[in-house]
Amino acid sequence: MDEKDKNLKISIVVPFYNEEDNIEELYEKLTHVLNDLDVSYELIFIDDGSTDRTHDILMGLFDSDKTVKVIILRKNFGQTAALQAGFDHAKGEVIITMDGDLQHDPEDIPKLLAPLEEGFDIVSGWRKERKDHFLLRRFPSWVANRIMRFLSGVKIHDFGTTFKAYRRDVLEGLRLYGELHRFIPALISRTGVKITEVPIKNVVRQKGKSKYGLSRVRRVLFDLMTVKFIISFIDRPLQFFGLIGFVLGGIGFTIALIMTVGFYFFEWSIRDNLGNLILSVFLMIMGIQFVMTGLLAEIISRIYFTTHELRIYSVAEMKSHQPSGDEEGS
Repeated sequence: MDEKDKNLKISIVVPFYNEEDNIEELYEKLTHVLNDLDVSYELIFIDDGSTDRTHDILMGLFDSDKTVKVIILRKNFGQTAALQAGFDHAKGEVIITMDGDLQHDPEDIPKLLAPLEEGFDIVSGWRKERKDHFLLRRFPSWVANRIMRFLSGVKIHDFGTTFKAYRRDVLEGLRLYGELHRFIPALISRTGVKITEVPIKNVVRQKGKSKYGLSRVRRVLFDLMTVKFIISFIDRPLQFFGLIGFVLGGIGFTIALIMTVGFYFFEWSIRDNLGNLILSVFLMIMGIQFVMTGLLAEIISRIYFTTHELRIYSVAEMKSHQPSGDEEGS
């Protein structure tokens, strides 16, 4: 391995929520793989408001290993917020995210790193042979991935997996909310980054309880619409709302014009066409409202791009062996 590779620093970002049975085994596997790679690294473990022994186990790892950084969130904010906290505190040139339930095999980390050396900016894991429940996980995931590929134009098969590698610079300025962590490649694709994917193992959960189910389908569908809007219209929302407004207003105006011509030249009765008149007025009002919404969205988007420093999580405790101005060392 050349000197450049030896100086590469990797940040492994892992959110945990009630994963007391999996933490130590995951830590051992991570350190084994990373030490074999012969690179400098840090392990950023986020406790997302766990109610079991996750906090105590993480603090034990912090006390025994200087590569471990622990972020304790005040409550369960969700995986997206936990990952954002990890991104905000990561120092590595390469950031790798993964789940804390041992369904991502650390031995696949070299597979994720290899394309980065070839010039790619984001490398996504692809659970090519999934072993999850068909109705609860595989089928909803298949539908969502197909829709996301169509909406975003990003040609990867598995948006849903957290197991991904990023060059640090492509994540700078990224602000996540909702459950948008699964769509990071799509969100960043608008900047022209190079994205690829590699097959990874899909390990069946052996310990602990899964936090996924059909209840997430509705939220994912709404997030799909959000992602499409962000990719295509976040910096020009008037083109989206304005188009809808002009279409509705145009239909309403056309109906009103036809009725006016009929009234003056063909002796149409207003009373007999009252429903059409109401419809035309309604459509024109809706059109105006959509255009106004687009104008307001333009203003809001400008404010967003100027001030988007709002964080979606709150840190109760920060433990690091490399303290800085916003971190608590030990």
